Amino acid sequence: MQRILVGVLLGLLASGLLSCSRGGAQEVVVYTSVDQVFSEPIFRAFERETGIAVRAVFDTEETKSTGVLNRLIAEARSPRTDVFWSGDPVRPFVLINHGLVEAYISPSATAIPPSFKAADGTWTGFAARARVLLVNKHRAPSQDTPRSIEDLANPRWKGQAAMANPLFGTTTMHVAALFATWGQARTERFLEQVKANKVRIASSNGEVKRLVIAGEAAFGLVDSDDATDALNAGAAVEVVYPDQDTLGTLVMPTAVVLIRGGPHPQNGRKLIDYLLSPDIEARMAGTAGHMPLRSAVPTPVHVRPVSALRMMPADYSRVTSEIERIQPWLRNWVGL
Repeated sequence: MQRILVGVLLGLLASGLLSCSRGGAQEVVVYTSVDQVFSEPIFRAFERETGIAVRAVFDTEETKSTGVLNRLIAEARSPRTDVFWSGDPVRPFVLINHGLVEAYISPSATAIPPSFKAADGTWTGFAARARVLLVNKHRAPSQDTPRSIEDLANPRWKGQAAMANPLFGTTTMHVAALFATWGQARTERFLEQVKANKVRIASSNGEVKRLVIAGEAAFGLVDSDDATDALNAGAAVEVVYPDQDTLGTLVMPTAVVLIRGGPHPQNGRKLIDYLLSPDIEARMAGTAGHMPLRSAVPTPVHVRPVSALRMMPADYSRVTSEIERIQPWLRNWVGL
């Protein structure tokens, strides 16, 4: 009998501790693939304003956009995080498809355009980047500047352009968006022309930026925050938002979701409300070169407002499916 009582007491104690750790503490757990240099100061500001401690897990450059995502999936049976702040709008759909997201319509998201958030509250986008051409002014004078992603396949620029490996990061998303928009045959033909045009395949968008700044490439395909970095550093480059008369420029908002069964759901909602505020969009524009989705949020001189862009049509759910589907074809294209 004494052993039974001790067992019951230990069980109650463990249950109480678990309950306290999962809901009682004034803290919130967030996983993010947004660069730590930009996201961590925002979490610290949230702590100062609310008194809620933020336990953050960041993706490294090597595991960008996949490390914390895989961790979230691995923890599905016992979620340890409350919020996922994704650096792109497609990773949340992987979580949605796994049933790991709790719908939440934040009051802070009211002014965000409908095309950048789910009507059922499963995800909300803000602070976007775009896929742009970074052009070296010495290698490509203004009268001869590339204006389209199709210039990657233009013989005029044979051996002079660069792009990141399409198996990774936002380049994967961009290629998948082309498959979704142009279709299989046209996109495959374009990529084969890109290969024939001897476009240099770099390890990352950051490497493409370095090649263009150094003049080792005349232009390259990068994210707009990479381009803003180059401009802020005083590099002799021009930023081109491509295909403004045709296809449009691909826009990629960061996106936030509430994790189903997380340990601190109320604090998770408070953090989401904070991230989606106009002040944070303005901060991301100023520090990270991200484009606010609200027209009322001011943009720095090097940041193009979304409202001033012809945007490429993008169904982010469809793009997510395409990323998975085209992997075998892309591995063969890359030569793996």
